[in-house]
Amino acid sequence: MSSHDVMPEIGLYQPVSVEDAVGLAGQLAERGWLLGGGQDTYGWLKDRAKRPEVLVDLKGIESMRGITETADGIEIGALVTLTEITRDPLITERYALLAQAAGRVASPQIRNVGTLAGNVAQDARCWYYRRGLNCYRAGGNLCYADTPEGMNREHALFNTSRCVAVTPSDTGTALVALEAQMVIRNASGERVVDAEDFFVGPNLDITHMTVLGAGDILTAVRIPAKWANAEFYFEKVADRNVWDFALVSIAAAMRMNNGVIEDARLVAGAVQCTPRRLSSIESAIRGKARNQETADQVASLATEGAQPLNFNHFKMPLMENLVNRAVRGHVV
Repeated sequence: MSSHDVMPEIGLYQPVSVEDAVGLAGQLAERGWLLGGGQDTYGWLKDRAKRPEVLVDLKGIESMRGITETADGIEIGALVTLTEITRDPLITERYALLAQAAGRVASPQIRNVGTLAGNVAQDARCWYYRRGLNCYRAGGNLCYADTPEGMNREHALFNTSRCVAVTPSDTGTALVALEAQMVIRNASGERVVDAEDFFVGPNLDITHMTVLGAGDILTAVRIPAKWANAEFYFEKVADRNVWDFALVSIAAAMRMNNGVIEDARLVAGAVQCTPRRLSSIESAIRGKARNQETADQVASLATEGAQPLNFNHFKMPLMENLVNRAVRGHVV
């Protein structure tokens, strides 16, 4: 029997160009595993829950690092660390929402190593799945969390289809609010996918949480100038202030004019498999003052259509309260 915390034998490639990495990813397909910061990788390997034959270490690809200003916003290399995001002047001055979200990921040590690509591309955190049980997401015919005895306190309120796991990405919620675009390379070339479409639910693909497939590499993230210097709000509620994943989070970007909300994007995290766009609330607050009265009028819209599980009913008032705070502009 294999011991946990002991790495299995595995091959290693260390390309120094995107072209070489794309070639390896296409050649290896499902046998390979792309490695950035490695914070999500090593647990999978030590627990033998994932068994790739080869690691493709991307850390030597300098072109996937750096944060640059573009004609229509900024481009962030996929290997930029979460700590770098929290400190970069372009991001903190113009797109503080992303810096705030990145600053709430895990712990300082993990943020120093973990990358933006790794944070948005990480797999489901459901412990049944992580411990290697043969659930729907792993190819079986049961969701262990969605049973009368299942431990589902951290699981989904919306859009469940066999799997009730939630998105674990803090930065993904902010990127959807900022209308970011994800740059993906493979052997066929490059494609650009809206962040809102980058994350996929179990109704579309039960085995993946993003559109990334075998041979795909996320090389960069682009944020348009549209939301630069907007009014931002990010709040994450977790059991502990460090290490823990969100129970519920909220990311909001608003364009104001004389105290009136001209445009808004609100996105909730940890309530379904993908970041949840709160379109009904966005529509309801446009043209209204950003104050307590408006917040009270729209907060209950957040949980319309929710289907809580046995142990996560508390997420409903929590989600409504976070929306209320985001709309009224409560300072945390």
